[in-house]
Amino acid sequence: MAKDHASGPDDYESLIEEVLEAYPEKARKKRAKHLQVSQTTDEAPDATTGIASKCDTTKSNIKSIPGVMTIRGCAYAGSKGVVWGPVKDMVHISHGPVGCGQYSWSQRRNYYIGKTGIDSFVTMQFTTDFQEKDIVFGGDKKLAKTIDEINELFPLSNGVTIQSECPIGLIGDDIEAVAKQKKKESGKTMVPVRCEGFRGVSQSLGHHIANDAVRDWVFEQEESEAVKAYEPGPYDVNVIGDYNIGGDAWASRILLEEMGLNVVGNWSGDATLAEIERAPKAKLNLIHCYRSMNYICRYMEEKYGIGWMEYNFFGPTQIAASLRAIAKNFDETIQENAEKVIAKYQPLVDEVIAKFRPRLEGKSVMLYVGGLRPRHVVTAYDDLGMVIAGTGYEFGHNDDYKRTGHYVKDGTLIYDDVTGYELEKFIEKIRPDLVGSGIKEKYPVQKMGIPFRQMHSWDYSGPYHGYDGFAIFARDMDLAINNPVWGMYDAPWETPAIAAE
Repeated sequence: MAKDHASGPDDYESLIEEVLEAYPEKARKKRAKHLQVSQTTDEAPDATTGIASKCDTTKSNIKSIPGVMTIRGCAYAGSKGVVWGPVKDMVHISHGPVGCGQYSWSQRRNYYIGKTGIDSFVTMQFTTDFQEKDIVFGGDKKLAKTIDEINELFPLSNGVTIQSECPIGLIGDDIEAVAKQKKKESGKTMVPVRCEGFRGVSQSLGHHIANDAVRDWVFEQEESEAVKAYEPGPYDVNVIGDYNIGGDAWASRILLEEMGLNVVGNWSGDATLAEIERAPKAKLNLIHCYRSMNYICRYMEEKYGIGWMEYNFFGPTQIAASLRAIAKNFDETIQENAEKVIAKYQPLVDEVIAKFRPRLEGKSVMLYVGGLRPRHVVTAYDDLGMVIAGTGYEFGHNDDYKRTGHYVKDGTLIYDDVTGYELEKFIEKIRPDLVGSGIKEKYPVQKMGIPFRQMHSWDYSGPYHGYDGFAIFARDMDLAINNPVWGMYDAPWETPAIAAE
């Protein structure tokens, strides 16, 4: 299929102007602040990232313009779907009407080890199923009854979180009072989370609220006997912000443990409540998804003196750099082990690159994802010789765009909270070889005749983290781009018009 790639920053600047022309003047001015082409400036390096600005003028983390079809999620999604939902040995109640719980039920592939319905509950849906009378008279009693039923039916659950939906904040249910009472009665951890969907501008605030709930309802509570009995070691680390999509956390954990580190807990994929409770005893917090969990890392640094660092286990270049950076926080034994781990997997890396790079060299990619992926996966594509034409975040903050400067090259199209219209026009004009985004974008892009990978949950594949994950990542990109199906039909604008009879 013929393609007409834009050739550089000037073309992308013109493309932005062309796309913005569709909006009324007021909306055009607002959206223009969210779209840019990355370029290194002469400014002094940023204190956080250590590089001169490339992307940090992109406007971010403000309300979407009504009517533009934002692809963002809500605060409830950030708490229930990301931070708390993957904690496997707690029951997570969607407090409100059934719709939010049903839509979020088992949508992300947060793998876990355990017996579902016995000691693990990630893929089960619990809801208070609000009806009209609950909106009028309140749902406190219904919530209390639901928790009682859960404790009776699932005695091995180690606690309950209450994930508030929009009506809860509007009618004023006192979920904190219910949580305190049920904790007193059952002795189990109860966590009320004020993550009503209308709060904030996106799911990002839901992450923050959920982190605060960890602080207030886990860390600030009395230590459990299991935590008191835990003896910390010199190599204890926490893996923060890894949700074990398709087994990512397991792939990462293998490398860290091969280095000689002891992973005290993983937040929150395949996590238990005990892992969260004993987190303050670790020596270092390793954060993968900075956007979702940096808040609790900062808190643990202030309260417990635990340092933290961001790392990236996508692609061999960043895996090696991250392993070495992590090892620098420990003694020579760990540093030597890091080199041994890198050397051990180098033959695998060489084999993967030798097989797939010739098939993927020069192929262009457009990304639009949440969390860390718009920047972290960039170098995994670089390792395969692929080119990032554009990237952006659904709910990124200014510091996310600063960090993106580590990874993208000058001339990359940057878009924040891109609308459905904008993304479609960018893809139509750039004609990338691959688009990596979410489930809502998957089928429209494929109908445009362009290969697609679902980069929120790996399109039922994975893991993509670690060396083993890189092999799967490379295979999946090859299968998507070089699938012969794309040569079997024309995109809508290339289909010949049917002559009128």
